[in-house]
This record gives sequence, structure tokens and C-alpha cells, in this order.
Amino acid sequence: MPEVGDLVTVRVEKPAAGGWMIARVDGQIVFVSGAIPGESVTARVERTAKGLVYAATETIEDPSPDRRDPAGDPACGGCLYSHIAYERQREIKSAILVDAFARLGRLTLASTPSVAPSREDGYRMRARLHLRRGRLGFFREGSHEICDARQTRQLLSETCDSLEALGADLQSLGLDTCEVELSENIAATERVVALDSGAASLDARVLSRGTAGLAGLTGLVLGGRVLHGGAYVQDRFGVEGREASWRRHVLAFFQGNRYLLPRLVDCVMEQIDSGSFVVDLYAGAGLFSVPAAVARGAQVTAVEGDRAAARDLKWNAEQADPSGEALEPVHQSVEEFCARTSLRPDIVILDPPRTGISKEGVAGVARLAARRVVYVSCDVATLARDARRLVDAGYAIRSVEAFDMFPNTPHVEAVVVLEKG
Repeated sequence: MPEVGDLVTVRVEKPAAGGWMIARVDGQIVFVSGAIPGESVTARVERTAKGLVYAATETIEDPSPDRRDPAGDPACGGCLYSHIAYERQREIKSAILVDAFARLGRLTLASTPSVAPSREDGYRMRARLHLRRGRLGFFREGSHEICDARQTRQLLSETCDSLEALGADLQSLGLDTCEVELSENIAATERVVALDSGAASLDARVLSRGTAGLAGLTGLVLGGRVLHGGAYVQDRFGVEGREASWRRHVLAFFQGNRYLLPRLVDCVMEQIDSGSFVVDLYAGAGLFSVPAAVARGAQVTAVEGDRAAARDLKWNAEQADPSGEALEPVHQSVEEFCARTSLRPDIVILDPPRTGISKEGVAGVARLAARRVVYVSCDVATLARDARRLVDAGYAIRSVEAFDMFPNTPHVEAVVVLEKG
């Protein structure tokens, strides 16, 4: 087996989840970064673990026609696929999705899903950045080394301007380490930042050095305290001719691609029959619950376990349905809700975190006995695992659609529709 520091020349076979590409040396699997399937590359072994070898490309011996010069540092967060032509990125993500279902879920998809494209620049509405030794940016992959967020092109130029002004202010206060959460709306008319420095003394001093660090910010939050503006941003767009809107806290989860968000919502709404009874599990701020009630006329029970997200969900439900007759928000874990409820919905929507659904959660979904389950996922491995469990519970996969919510990264968002077999 190759050892750390060795150079190996390999032919790259196929993609793997997590940004790696698979190659072999004398039958030994080698996970290679910075390569494209079909290329011959020389790579240096960086680590070995549990019989696996991980190497980084150093020289391209036989380049793919899909190789391009990356716009910035390919090792900066969100740029692992930046050396790959965009159309090929989408093909690779589709292949990873099919492979995960086959290998992890033991499920063969009826067709290869295409991946809906996104603009590569300025797509990101949510981000976590880090201040280290006066530099504010993303981490380079596998390290705490800071790299410039602007050169990744994930954020809008005006967003980067605001972050750079804020970073300069924080540096002027002598702050060495800080975590920065950013959230903005689709139109970029609202932009809120939350700071977590671990320093109790960092308070209104952030404002005492002038307003440069607030340029372009509609809100600044520190330790739950609003120092400037507000803690929320709000989005609205049309769904099937009706306007839906959502308020969300800067720290709340929300889908992060401004260009594909309406299309993702439309995809899920296409599975909601008019007037049906829907249970939305892991509902978040109500991304799917609100338009299901407003645009599809569904009777919706929306379940969210996170306290902050549940507050957003409650507020959004009250705005969308003041009478409370069409949309009921429930602050409860999915497992607890499913164990206690006697509801029997027509349709269940699932949009769990990256870790997927627990075994108890899947069993609870099965007990709801909905005729259709719409599963939205950002992680192909847990999606394939959970799809297998739902198939074992009596469901069959009817369709799979994918969305490139994270261009230039290995991640892909998928919507899987399962129905009672």
C-alpha cells in the first residue's frame, strides 16, 4: 500500500462522494482530489486511514477536455469542483447520486436524473465565515487556514464589500478570533450578520468605532443581542400565481441558493394535490408549508424541533394563514410527533438535516401511512439509506429530481418522490 509522501501515477476511474475521485494502484483504492474521471494524474499521498489511501493531484499527465482553470483557490471552502467545466460537474453529481442509491441503498433508479443548473457566481444567501488573526473568510479544506471569500465567487460582490468593512472594524477592536454567520434574502436588500467571539467584553464596542462595519448590513447580532437593525431577513416570491413569504432569523437554516430556490419549491409543490392533507416534517421556517397552504390549498401540519426555526415557522404561519385553519405549526421533534399523533395525512414532506432521518423517525413516517412521501435532501448517502428504509416499509420510488444548489462543490440537492407500492 502506498505510504504518506509517495507519488503515484493513476488513471482516475469515477467520482466518489465528498469531492474525491477513485483510482487504483495495484488493486488498492486511492481517493484523489483535484482530478476528473478519465484523467491520468500523478498524485502525492497525504494520508492513509482504515486501509484507504488519500492523495492530492500534483501533475496532470493526460488532462480531460473538461478541465478548466479555477477562478480562485480550489482548496478554499466551496471550490473543490472549480477545476471542472460546469456541465461536467452536473454529470458527475448525477453519477454520484445514482451510485449512492445503488451501492448504499441497493436501489436501481429507473432513469438517470439530470441536475438543474445554477449560476456559479453570487448564488449563496447563507454562509459561515471565520475571523482569524485579522483575516475574515472561509476555511481552506481540512484546515483552519483562512482564504478570501471574494475569490470563490459564491457571494455577491456587495456582500463581500460589507464583510470586508465589518472585518476591518473587528480587527480595529483588537479581535483575533470570531465566527460570523451571514444571512441575506434573494434580492440582497436585507443582509444580517451574527457574531460569536466567545469574548463577553465584545458588545456595543462594535459600533463605537464608527459605521464602516455596518455598510450594507440591515442587522448585526451578537450573542442573541441585536446591536443594529434587526435579526431577520424576509423573502417572497410567486408560487403558482400566489405570493408566498417567509421571515427567518439570521441563525436559522434556510435553503441557500437564490437562483434555484423558487424552482425547488415549485418541484415540491407539483407533488401536493390541491386540497390534500399534508404533514411537513423538519419544516424549518415553512419553506414548503407556506406555499402548500397558500398556493395549493392544502391543509398543513408543519413540525419543527429546533426552537429558533419553530419561532420563524409560527410567525410565517400566522402571516400566511391568520385564521389558523389551513396551516398549523407544531414545535416538536419528528420522532415525538410521529409517536404521538393519530393524524393520517395524504402526503408527507421530509426535509431533514444532512444527517438524515433516525430509524425511529423513519418508523414514525411509515406509521403515518401517507400515500406519498416527498423527501428533500442535500446528502446523497443519508438519502439513499433512508430511501432504502422507506422502500422496506412499503414505498416505491416514483421520481428523482436534482438541483445544483452548491455549484463548484460535490454537494447536490435531490427531491425523491415515493408512493405506496
